[in-house]
Amino acid sequence: MRLQVARPSNHAAIASLPFVEPLRQWSIPGIHRALGVHRHVVKIVELGDITYVVKELPDDLALREYRLLRQLAEDGLPTAEVVAVASERTENRQPLDGILVTRHLDYSLPYRNLLAGRGLTIPFLGDRMLDALVGLLVRLHLAGFYWGDCSLSNALFRRDAGALSAYAIDMETGERHEQLTDGQRNLDLMIATENVAGGLLDLQTGGRLHASIDPFTVAGDIQRRYDNLWNELTGADTLEVSDVHSIENRLARLHDLGFDVEEMEIVTIDRGHHMRIVPRVVEHGFSADRLLHLTGLVAEENQARRMLNDIRTYAAELQQQSGNHMPENVAAVRWLDQRFEPIMSSIPLHKFDRLQAAEIFHQILEHRWYMAEERESEVTIEEAVEAYLLDILSTAPNERLQLDDTAEIEAIELDPDALETLDDVPDPLG
Repeated sequence: MRLQVARPSNHAAIASLPFVEPLRQWSIPGIHRALGVHRHVVKIVELGDITYVVKELPDDLALREYRLLRQLAEDGLPTAEVVAVASERTENRQPLDGILVTRHLDYSLPYRNLLAGRGLTIPFLGDRMLDALVGLLVRLHLAGFYWGDCSLSNALFRRDAGALSAYAIDMETGERHEQLTDGQRNLDLMIATENVAGGLLDLQTGGRLHASIDPFTVAGDIQRRYDNLWNELTGADTLEVSDVHSIENRLARLHDLGFDVEEMEIVTIDRGHHMRIVPRVVEHGFSADRLLHLTGLVAEENQARRMLNDIRTYAAELQQQSGNHMPENVAAVRWLDQRFEPIMSSIPLHKFDRLQAAEIFHQILEHRWYMAEERESEVTIEEAVEAYLLDILSTAPNERLQLDDTAEIEAIELDPDALETLDDVPDPLG
């Protein structure tokens, strides 16, 4: 057997796993059946304070996915952290499939939980999930990654200040290129549309899809959403030479989408009366990077934007009290020390199994706003925290780690031989 471990100092316990045995036969403490439908055998393993996802698949696919997931992480793209790959395994001199180990993505929500109505109670959930998946696909394409099997099953979702963020967790069919052609992007989009429609129809057939979500409407809208985002990020604008305000607006729109611009190409045309601007977009995470730089806090993009706005509001309050201008970095330190940390310390530790700290903070601000609207008067942050703990967080489900619950979701490990029967299933898009 050959075992490769990424960052072994962070995952020393991985070497203790029984890689010499078929995954179906593992009977170690802390092992659970994974949620959802899988082509391969997939298990959840808790080792100390860290939870891992263990998947069994042929050596070539395991090694390929290990390499691609590492490349995705190095490029700062949203994916599960790859930990180890075991290959060249045998049992009684008979070859066994390889094993891929990734770190479980804490607070992640499978699409089956979300669309059945048990996960989030926000409106237009189908739209927000689709926006997250399309955003992920665009980010992969900008970085030169062809997914090849984009689907709801191959992604996980995290709450992000009322929206969702998507993470790629399965890259068996992925490919890395210097730059994708339009044909490669369109093929990936076609596959995504068919897979999303099939996944939603599967939920609908099983009576697990929220009644407000139509599979064909949702899947059929992928192309439009993708084109809108792709054009916003990469499209060229033709402006009057003196129209600096429009350039600023274009940059602001990109920042609102979470992207920063490393370089902008400006070419004068029409005898110098107009200019053509083409932004060179760099990696997503503009607000998250800014928050990390100012406070050291890690958050999703929308969560970070909400927290940065609160830092600015807090700075304005301090400035009004003192009459002195306060630099953003000084305001951020005071906000962290006098606002964020006191709020977090007032929440029982075990409650953080339910939601991420950044999401809790966002929801407290939301709850404060709703309380103020209802009372038609100001609500202190202390009042909002107390009410939120009682009204919202006390009944919220544990989202840090969701294990198999056969009463709610049937976990299926498909026999590879049985996959041949899937060829008989009609194409959901005709």
